[in-house]
Amino acid sequence: MTGRHLLDLPRGALDVELMGEGRPLVLIPSLGRGQEDFDIIAPGLVAAGLRLIRPEPRGIGHSAPLMQGATLHDMAADVAALIAWCGCGPALVAGHAAGNWVARMMGHDHPELVRGIAMLAAVTGTEVNPEISRAITSSFDLSLPDEARLRHLSHAYFAPGHDARPWLAGWHPDVARAQRAARAATQDRAWLRAAETHRLLYLAAAEDAIAPPPSEAEVQAALGPLARRVVVARAGHALLPEQPAAVTAALIDFARDLWA
Repeated sequence: MTGRHLLDLPRGALDVELMGEGRPLVLIPSLGRGQEDFDIIAPGLVAAGLRLIRPEPRGIGHSAPLMQGATLHDMAADVAALIAWCGCGPALVAGHAAGNWVARMMGHDHPELVRGIAMLAAVTGTEVNPEISRAITSSFDLSLPDEARLRHLSHAYFAPGHDARPWLAGWHPDVARAQRAARAATQDRAWLRAAETHRLLYLAAAEDAIAPPPSEAEVQAALGPLARRVVVARAGHALLPEQPAAVTAALIDFARDLWA
């Protein structure tokens, strides 16, 4: 079963694309962004024998918006329902940047559906430097001129010298605000230590202004003993448009280890 599907779930419809055959890999995009960010790495992952499960975040495409009062538990429940629907779990669940919130919550709330977790350019905790957080918010403020947004995008998301223009488009401000609200409404903290129970790849970007790469010891101290760290050179928080080949290779290697 491949192609585009619309699931009728209790929290509203969920738009999902299935690609390829083989071991399942769920891809969860960054804050306020959609599955198009993964288009650049999807063909290589499929060619390596992975089955991609690509849900559009709520409020993007045909996915119904997040409900008022939703938490990260609700967002993870959507992914769990999707894995159960396609009958392809347990899966490797990969979250880019803020998408890691849902990936880690999956390991906490639905451990039986998770083979492993990948965090791509992700903050290990929940807090970001306030000055960088303002640059993130300004990046998706569509009322600002492109020149101003480019400055914020370059500052927060891209390694020096890299062109931030590919990320001028693709932002969904209402979705970003709803996702931040869901994170803020999530009171517990046990989900943060996802590598206590699941093998976890922490794929760091060497020049990440939002999540400067910690050492492997710091990663394990924050996430748990089953975490391993890989650093991608010449990349910032955007990571995917900057170093797609390195990201693809790291995910393939981790998936092969998980199912070895």
